Amino acid sequence: MKKRFIAFLLTALTLLVLAACGNSESAGSDNPTDSSGKQTSSIDAIKKRGVVRVAVFSDKPPFGYVDKNGKNQGYDILLAKRIAKDLLGDESKVEYVLTEAQARVDLLKSDKVDFVLANFTVTKERKEQVDFANPYMKVAIGLVSPDDALVTNIDALKGKKVIVTKGTTAESYLMKNYPDIELVKYDQNTEAFAALKDGRGGALAQDNALLFGWANENKGYKVGITSVGELDYIAPAVKKGNTELLEWLNKELETLGSEEFFHKAYDETLKPAFGDNIKADDVVVEGKVE
Repeated sequence: MKKRFIAFLLTALTLLVLAACGNSESAGSDNPTDSSGKQTSSIDAIKKRGVVRVAVFSDKPPFGYVDKNGKNQGYDILLAKRIAKDLLGDESKVEYVLTEAQARVDLLKSDKVDFVLANFTVTKERKEQVDFANPYMKVAIGLVSPDDALVTNIDALKGKKVIVTKGTTAESYLMKNYPDIELVKYDQNTEAFAALKDGRGGALAQDNALLFGWANENKGYKVGITSVGELDYIAPAVKKGNTELLEWLNKELETLGSEEFFHKAYDETLKPAFGDNIKADDVVVEGKVE
């Protein structure tokens, strides 16, 4: 009888331990924890830290880049500053984490940033790994090529080389839909555009909004194909499951939309790069899709 009682106690203790572990795992949301392991508010953690950590590009003007004085500039940077101002009361309270396209998801997963504003196109595959807020831009894949060998039909590139940046929607789209096109891949946008100028590919595929600005600044090149595939949206992203930060960000974006913040940001950062051929309404989304 005594042995049975002891066995019963051991079984009960085991079940309690397992239940505690299960509860710990299920409660393990993506909000930060303090030194004791207790979950804390993501927004409180940012305020305690004193800076908001934002992943941005260093080499994708006019969206996100580092200027000759070493300062972050661009359309995404204006949004980062406004988030810091509304969250921390000071637009300078931003820690810019420079990223490449293929590293954006991992930065969120590893809690190295609070937001990704690195010209992040919403896709089904990415939505499985991060949570996207409301969009603030619309975009499609385009192809830029030299004037004297202008590519206006993507089928003409079968069996030829097209330059892409790793981790972009252009790369994944062409791999899936045009397997006969050989892709020449680079880690950074600067490397990819240098490769185009060196003639290492017949065209370069990227977000059309980026290409409009680049072609406007680089004479001798045109966006011969302005749109391939479906229209996509660019949106900020937070770590998967962080509903508190996602809800705050969506409210913030709707507030900014009511102020036409993104049209003003377009005029300041994108219009000088795009020229008069592109209209703000072709690119801008004011905080959400109607």
